[in-house]
Amino acid sequence: MASASTWERIERQQVRRRDRQTRSAGPGDRPDPSRPVASDMLPQIKHIVVLMMENHSFDNYLGTLGRGEGFPLGEDGTPDAGNPDSTGAVIRARPAASTTQEDGVPCQSWSATHAQWAGGKMNGFVSSVEQAAPEGDKTAPMTYWTERDLPFYHGLARTFPLADRWFSSCLGPTFPNRRFLIAGTANGLMDDLPVNLLDGPRAGTIMDMLTRHGISWANYRPAGSDQSEFRRFMRYRRRRTGHHLAHLGRPLRKAGYEFERDLQFTSALYPLGMAGYMAHVRSIERFFSDADAGTLPSFSIVDPDFKSFSEENPLDIRRGESFAAEVINRVMNGPGWADTLLIWTYDEHGGYYDHVAPPAAVPPDDVPGHSRVAHPSPLRPPLKVLFPAYVRHAEQLVEGPGSYDTYGFRVPAVVVSPYARPDCVLSDVFDHTSVLKLVEEKWNLPALTRRDAAAKSPLGALDLTAPPAFLTPPELPSPALKWGSW
Repeated sequence: MASASTWERIERQQVRRRDRQTRSAGPGDRPDPSRPVASDMLPQIKHIVVLMMENHSFDNYLGTLGRGEGFPLGEDGTPDAGNPDSTGAVIRARPAASTTQEDGVPCQSWSATHAQWAGGKMNGFVSSVEQAAPEGDKTAPMTYWTERDLPFYHGLARTFPLADRWFSSCLGPTFPNRRFLIAGTANGLMDDLPVNLLDGPRAGTIMDMLTRHGISWANYRPAGSDQSEFRRFMRYRRRRTGHHLAHLGRPLRKAGYEFERDLQFTSALYPLGMAGYMAHVRSIERFFSDADAGTLPSFSIVDPDFKSFSEENPLDIRRGESFAAEVINRVMNGPGWADTLLIWTYDEHGGYYDHVAPPAAVPPDDVPGHSRVAHPSPLRPPLKVLFPAYVRHAEQLVEGPGSYDTYGFRVPAVVVSPYARPDCVLSDVFDHTSVLKLVEEKWNLPALTRRDAAAKSPLGALDLTAPPAFLTPPELPSPALKWGSW
């Protein structure tokens, strides 16, 4: 069994090696060049927590909130939004019939997302389903949920600062967007296929930066509390290899997403460095105990169980809300609440409609979008011969421009802290690299890429000059399902 000191030694070796590799590229700019790196510039905030759920747009969840820019409304007060199908017939936005989502629709692949965006016209949501999943419900992208379905989320977004211009980081699916969260770049990743997870970002990840400067961090994710970190790591490696091989022979539309749910934690999206991260990967049970004890690390990412609570289709969204409510309530009612900042958001829109066109974005680097399966590479020729259907499937997923110069669609985002400004709606443009900017501004760390260097942090949600308005946690509505009630 590998001890914690073993993982820490491996991690230090990997960070030193990456330091040597990136030194020639030059460090990024620090928020305050006059102060040393790792200076604590926000002493009021000691814990930053990121709770990133899965696959819903702003309009899909908060379009009827009545706060921030939700759906445009018609004369009858209902959402006035629609998208044409392939015949030109307009499919209107409608309340979802159930909190359990359609299986497999809507779609959020690179190609489907670019089709939905349609160069900024935002009129390809319905037709993208017709193309990607002809047997699916083409109206699924135009459905939405209300406060009756998601009482906790609506109460949260009505109480704490709401960011109504928080965009996902690229017009693509889960893996590229979660990579932006931890590295400021997708490093060319365009899909969720495991065969493409064979790289690392040139400047490393924010976790590497935190480790380098002795700042504590953790990635909490579902895992049995009786498993050692070594056993978890080896189990992850075996699953990754098994799914890689199995998916080559099973070119189904959802193969990549099945692997995603099994992946279980965000920091593993650059798996070549996973050995160095294992000292920081902890269970959700450990998160709850750390929150209850006030011992959360300086920075933490909390991942849901992707099989049950992530809110990706076809899951019941109420289960995800119950998980998020438990996480947020444990933070708010723990002894560390007085100096905590929590961000609740979503990795991408999941194919659901949003009416706000994403603006242009600063490209993170010079790495173009590329798939080892769909585009020319040493791996492609043998795969095309041995698994032609898999290659065709990969080609369909990544059709479209291989650039990262446009944000993805809007997603829900709320800033939760005792220092939060009451009655606050932030309409600045944010994306997932705004989290990196926040971390960099907290500890005066250099930017990893051009994207996070240009990003705006959500610090405008806080008033650090006055007594904290929410030092006593507010009473929020209970979620539609009670945590652990199933």
